[in-house]
Amino acid sequence: MATRKKTQPKPVTCPDCGGKGEIAETVRVGARKGRATEDRQAALCLTCLGTGDAPADGK
Repeated sequence: MATRKKTQPKPVTCPDCGGKGEIAETVRVGARKGRATEDRQAALCLTCLGTGDAPADGK
């Protein structure tokens, strides 16, 4: 009897970045108050550290 090959489950996508690994951050200008502008820039997702997969510890 042949045994079946076990397949790895698909990783769950990161809830914060949607599996992209990047998020859009608001650009702030000014020395003290950091006035927010309407511009956005790409930033690394800190939840998954850019992998796009949900963390294994479930947090």
